[in-house]
Amino acid sequence: MASKEQLTSQYQKSDNLNIRIDIHRCYSTNKYGFNNWIFDQYEFQEGEQILDLGCGTSIMWKDNFHKLPKHYELTLVDFSEGMIEASRSNLPKQDNISYVVSDLTELPFEDHSFDVISANMVLFHLENLQDGLKEIKRVLKPNGRLLTATFGENGLSQTLGKWIEAIGKTNDTPNSFTLQNGEQSLKNFFSQVEQRNYIDSLEVTVINDIVDYLYSLPEVFELESHQRQQVAETLAKQMQNGKLIIPKEYGLFICKN
Repeated sequence: MASKEQLTSQYQKSDNLNIRIDIHRCYSTNKYGFNNWIFDQYEFQEGEQILDLGCGTSIMWKDNFHKLPKHYELTLVDFSEGMIEASRSNLPKQDNISYVVSDLTELPFEDHSFDVISANMVLFHLENLQDGLKEIKRVLKPNGRLLTATFGENGLSQTLGKWIEAIGKTNDTPNSFTLQNGEQSLKNFFSQVEQRNYIDSLEVTVINDIVDYLYSLPEVFELESHQRQQVAETLAKQMQNGKLIIPKEYGLFICKN
């Protein structure tokens, strides 16, 4: 797992995150899009107080802004000021949207403040998952719901790691909160936990794009700059009919009391 210092450096700017977003946008076989699918699972109601933890650049909100119900309040939280600034740039200026720089385990909100809490692709970064879930439970209303997306243990990063494992230390993928083990942790705090899976894969036609993806995750694939050509040549050997086919394993948990 990446240290807090590594994550701070990684997410200080949005460049690396944008590279990862683009690889999915360009090469996913499921063209509906993971973020659009996630948004559909929220089933927002009019007047709800919504909290998004680890909002990143808020692309999901930008792309689905027209689907939000009336009279909502949206609070976007990230520990990185750079991500918060990117979110501000991507979303319209409205009084019912607020931005907060905060650690997920020390949220500056009163108990039972939110109807819906979103925590996508973030819980596996926590040094202490139980502390994070405890804090989420504290600020969630008794009849509220948590939706949290994550990856599985047999998907994109794991496959890429196997292909390039001979080059160096690779695939130090966080495994504290996955589709395989997340339910067990969530059931310590929520009586109802439902898992939904998103069916998708990548078909990459430009090898340098997936190489850029690998180098955008230095805390996962610890590759040196001088290895780029070797990485590209190694991945090219896995291509079939001009495509590099990579499985993806993503989904989310919907949690209620």
